[in-house]
Amino acid sequence: MWRVLRRFGDAPDGLVQLVQGGRDVGEKLVDDPRIALVSATGSTAMGRSVGPRVAQRFGRVLLELGGNNAMIVCPSADIALAERAILFSAAGTAGQRCTTLRRLIVHESIAEQLIARLKHLFASVKVGDPREPDTLVGPLIDEAAYFGMAEVLGDRIERVENAPGGFYVRPAIVEAEAQQGSVLKETFAPILYVLRYSDFEQALALNNDVPQGLSSSIFTNDLREAERFLSAAGSDCGIANVNIGPSGAEIGGAFGGEKETGGGRESGSDSWRAYMRRQTNTVNYGIDLPLAQGIRFDVAP
Repeated sequence: MWRVLRRFGDAPDGLVQLVQGGRDVGEKLVDDPRIALVSATGSTAMGRSVGPRVAQRFGRVLLELGGNNAMIVCPSADIALAERAILFSAAGTAGQRCTTLRRLIVHESIAEQLIARLKHLFASVKVGDPREPDTLVGPLIDEAAYFGMAEVLGDRIERVENAPGGFYVRPAIVEAEAQQGSVLKETFAPILYVLRYSDFEQALALNNDVPQGLSSSIFTNDLREAERFLSAAGSDCGIANVNIGPSGAEIGGAFGGEKETGGGRESGSDSWRAYMRRQTNTVNYGIDLPLAQGIRFDVAP
């Protein structure tokens, strides 16, 4: 970072700073009136605490909170393309990405075929040391993440023991009869819930019927389904992708979500506005006094 700043211009000292610490450091940033804007990434619970505390001092916040991202797979979908996207977005980074795929909504006519293929892929993906070039799934971040996954899966959790230090698990597929309980929550681990649908309206309802609203995707070759998904009557998430996973090519786009995801946006063409202080200036170079909205306010001498 500093090499770039030195190369492209005279940057003042302290322009970019890194502070590492725990909750106490975060609270100081949140409560300090000199911090005009706090951009916070984390859980919904964190956002519920940070937002009101910053607002109490009339500061501003950008919140990028939880995600419970879904993919709809329609009968017309390119299944080979979809299964690659599912594997990457559900198992990549060991399910520890805000745009990780957590809910797969599959049409009942293709569900058996796709689920069987995914079970094979999930069982064969290499879990282990992420420094090895052929490893696709590395460790969970800590013991708490492991127990969070175990709380959902119970004895179905599969820990990989032949990996160096840490908590390594095999990505899991859970077929769910209904969207309730743990399916409505974000477990920061590689768990993919699979739900079936019979008509497109049902699929859209399942996509939207969770508290979070970060990312979403649909695999279809039906133009009407794709356009409906992207419309105001479609996905209610901040990111909606067609024929690419929820953790797809969002770099450069306005990144963020709706509902309990927070509503803030990072990146994208307009995100800089959130970091700026806006000021409106009127300069009168004449000798007359123009009044607001053309009002006449004459006073007798």
